[in-house]
Amino acid sequence: MVALSEVVDFNPRFGKDELADDSLASFIPMKCVEEESGRFEPLGDRKVVEVRKGYTPFRDGDVIFAKVTPCMENGKAAVLKGLTNGVGFGSTEFFALRPKNGLEAKYLFHFILQSNFRRDAARNMTGAVGLRRVQKSYLEQQLIPLPSSTEQRRIVAEIEKQFTRLEAGVVALRRVQVNLKRYRAAVLKAACEGRLVSTEAELANTQNPKAEFETGKTLLARMLTERRQNWRGRGQYKEPAAPDLANLPQLAEGWTWARLEQLGLTFGGLIKNPKRAKLPKQLPYLRVANVYANELRLEEIEYIGVEDSELQKLLVRTGDLLIVEGNGSKDQIGRLAIWDGTIDPCVHQNHIIKVRPVEARMPKWILHWLQSPNGRHFVELVASSTSGLYTLSVNKVGDLPIALPPLAEQTRIVAEVERRLSVVEALEAVVSANLQRATRLRQSILQKAFTGELLQEDHKQQ
Repeated sequence: MVALSEVVDFNPRFGKDELADDSLASFIPMKCVEEESGRFEPLGDRKVVEVRKGYTPFRDGDVIFAKVTPCMENGKAAVLKGLTNGVGFGSTEFFALRPKNGLEAKYLFHFILQSNFRRDAARNMTGAVGLRRVQKSYLEQQLIPLPSSTEQRRIVAEIEKQFTRLEAGVVALRRVQVNLKRYRAAVLKAACEGRLVSTEAELANTQNPKAEFETGKTLLARMLTERRQNWRGRGQYKEPAAPDLANLPQLAEGWTWARLEQLGLTFGGLIKNPKRAKLPKQLPYLRVANVYANELRLEEIEYIGVEDSELQKLLVRTGDLLIVEGNGSKDQIGRLAIWDGTIDPCVHQNHIIKVRPVEARMPKWILHWLQSPNGRHFVELVASSTSGLYTLSVNKVGDLPIALPPLAEQTRIVAEVERRLSVVEALEAVVSANLQRATRLRQSILQKAFTGELLQEDHKQQ
């Protein structure tokens, strides 16, 4: 066992005249290094004069290792090779570790990727929250087992042989994940285009051509009447506008288009401020962190002060749709779930838009529509973007087009969607469990490699 300082040069610099200013070097920011795989892709070349100051220098054969949280814990590290002119520069949040005195680079790379090594390093980080770093002095004193160079190479070869087998399984599992995601989207798309179950119109034509059924258009008219009759808001009731049909596709027979505002009342949430901490009524409230795609995560619930006059608007009821307004990438906006009444009473913050459907049997249909490729198209279409950050608003949510089948048809569609997606979810759970198992196996291989057990097992198998 030797200290890393005995077999590694930390952050070695180039000599003053070693590199010409106009020569090229690979440029490697943190984002260009994958987690745990050791793969990296330089972000092109830079002239040495542009990067000599303010960046960490590298050579082919160096091991780079992220020092800052969370990149270090996530395993951003690589053995560098193929650099332009054999040299590179990159983020100052990398350690450049140059092996010496018989230490093999790949052996060092696998050693620092052990989860227990990174876990101990994380416990010894210093600095402010969010900008904590591993100190050079800590790494220098860490001990590494040092067999002969020949045995190091044999250990590395065995690690990589087993990792290759493991990676093949992981690739197959990832492929299954992608296919399940595609199948989920296909089910929702078919459901929202009237192709998943027989439509009310098809059943009527087959079973009793003279029978009448409540179409989507009739259902919408009924809900608008009910919405008007139950109005308890301030001021005169305002009839919600109908959707603009100019750019909307044709629907299945018996279906109609509606704006989400026609189907339910939309509400913004409360804004957190210091004054609320002094209010006597403190209630649990839902944040963006509690609402995911058809999933409520309620392990961490915060409390906030609420005025009695705000409760009518802010309280959430079972069946309310909770829609995240965004403030992120397109794929993050508009994720939604149905409130299940787990916490009562409960309010919601302003970054969650609440929709209370007029028809109590309709929330699941609206949920599936907005999660389908069809609905996602409209969510992304209405979202506004500022500097690449996409957001929704109460008005934009109310303006979302919703395809409206007859209520009986909605019930059948929802049942079939949930039947099929329950199978998908079960398979996704199996895949996820096996991916976690692969991660544990990977770490088990590394642990055995650096305790001398891996080559012993290989000898026994031979």
